[in-house]
Amino acid sequence: MASSAAFANSLLSLKSHRPNALPSSTCVAIPKSNNLSLQFKDNSRKNQLQQHARFTTFCSVEAAKDAAQDTPIEQRYEAFPTVMDINQIRDILPHRFPFLLVDRVIEYNPGVSAVAIKNVTINDNFFPGHFPERPIMPGVLMVEAMAQVGGLVMLQPEVGGSRDNFFFAGIDKVRFRKPVIAGDTLVMRMTLIKLQKRFGIAKMEGKAYVGGEVACEGEFLMATGSD
Repeated sequence: MASSAAFANSLLSLKSHRPNALPSSTCVAIPKSNNLSLQFKDNSRKNQLQQHARFTTFCSVEAAKDAAQDTPIEQRYEAFPTVMDINQIRDILPHRFPFLLVDRVIEYNPGVSAVAIKNVTINDNFFPGHFPERPIMPGVLMVEAMAQVGGLVMLQPEVGGSRDNFFFAGIDKVRFRKPVIAGDTLVMRMTLIKLQKRFGIAKMEGKAYVGGEVACEGEFLMATGSD
């Protein structure tokens, strides 16, 4: 009984007087059990301990104080910014359903690079056949989506491209690092590496991410032209 009371008093002392006493790597386990029958002369301290018993385990005192832990998960993450919406994308790219694979541009440096997203949903028309029991986005469509982001970079007045004369000319060093499944958001960055306007050839580097991990990467060759 005495040891239990001493443990409780140390917890309360830590909270009120020494918030930084424990290193960040120390785990503080707050018991959830209501079977502790401790005797307190001060009822306020007993109430405080009972309030602690409703919390789960935190790996540091700082984590226990983190206000984000009290924020509902649906409110913790901000939406991707919108630099170009789907209507602006349609004004640049000639692709249409079911082959327009870019939903939003979230970063754009004219004539240099673009970052865009593709929201992968179970309603995408390729999932019924790839595969019925395990919906995985085909690798060739990941490459096509990245090429379309490259098109958003190249089909701009400052670059000199034309939507009527722009082709995906080749790919090299393509690697698929992880499967992309329904429910994922594919974040694609395409960067212009070399442009030869005389020959209408552009070389681009692309990477596609899911949750911050590389899902696909490679080098792209684009054939450009003007009207």
